Amino acid sequence: MKKIERIGVSLEKELLSAFDDLIAMDGYASRSEAIRDLIRESLAQKQLSDPSIKAVAGLLLIYDHHETKLSQKLIDLQHSHLLKVIASIHVHLDHGNCLEVIILRGKVKEIEKLGGHIASLKGVKLSRMNIMAPEEKHD
Repeated sequence: MKKIERIGVSLEKELLSAFDDLIAMDGYASRSEAIRDLIRESLAQKQLSDPSIKAVAGLLLIYDHHETKLSQKLIDLQHSHLLKVIASIHVHLDHGNCLEVIILRGKVKEIEKLGGHIASLKGVKLSRMNIMAPEEKHD
């Protein structure tokens, strides 16, 4: 079991009240858990500033199903990057639009490069990538 240390934090009353409202809306059981999550998120974001750090990402694309050869280009790119692409999901949204979710793994710079290349293909209407660094062990 991990050792827990107690700390004290001083905040202005208005800031604490706004924080309490925020964590209540998010469903946190305690301030402590919300603060732990904020610290974890901040540490993970800091890790991502290193382009050589290993990370995972979800790349979401909405694209025109009728764009010539786009589906084949997406498949070819995924097959040519088998060590970086670990899964994908394809969903038909309507007659002309598809959603593709591609899960990537690798160094941040490699993920960003591949994600940018995929997102720039003709026919991709919207793209969004969320990159996360695995939690680093703290002694």
